[in-house]
Amino acid sequence: MPYERAYEIQCEHHDAVLASRSDGAAELGRVLMVEHPPVITVTKRPEAASHVIASEALLAKHGVTLHNTDRGGDVTYHGPGQLVCYPIVDLNAAKLRIHDYIRVLESAVIGTLAEFGIIGSVDLGATGVWVDPAENPSLDFESDQPAKICAIGVRVRKWITLHGLALNLNPDMEHYSLIVPCGLAGRPVTSIIKLLKAGNAPTMDQLSTTLFSHLSLQLMAKVETESTING
Repeated sequence: MPYERAYEIQCEHHDAVLASRSDGAAELGRVLMVEHPPVITVTKRPEAASHVIASEALLAKHGVTLHNTDRGGDVTYHGPGQLVCYPIVDLNAAKLRIHDYIRVLESAVIGTLAEFGIIGSVDLGATGVWVDPAENPSLDFESDQPAKICAIGVRVRKWITLHGLALNLNPDMEHYSLIVPCGLAGRPVTSIIKLLKAGNAPTMDQLSTTLFSHLSLQLMAKVETESTING
């Protein structure tokens, strides 16, 4: 689905979740899963546009479009083979602060990767999920540095979230050379298919189902924990 249309649908769901507050039965939220045609999204961060290092001609050659976005973060690539997850979550209903919500997203991705034999980790200086060769000696790496496998960027409007995360299953990794991913120069990017032998990698359906399960459990656990504390 094109990035623009997916954003429109996010906003429709955001409005519905917001309206549920007035109905007296506030929803926890909804989760949207999608793949996009090749697109580079650029935030309003002052230096973000400079992290698109390809010319217009080169972008056109690769069939990659540019799109401005209102999420947080920097420059990010989306494309076929990448699972993009847009949770529309009422942070009030979930009893979460923004930073806690980001940790929930990271934890859900780490749990998902573990299902397929990949140990993911966080970097306190860079939002997202990373895979460290030292923690995954049996996997195939092109560098001895931790590589980013999942980018995260969100927006919160009226305490309901938009945007979310992008987990690399098998995107065209050459497209990452068109940008400085997330503005982090010199940091490698990887995918599940690059780390695992092809026969061991999940399908997109398997990956999305697993991620939804982990994300749902993480969010419900937060709600139940808060209810227990306050009960």
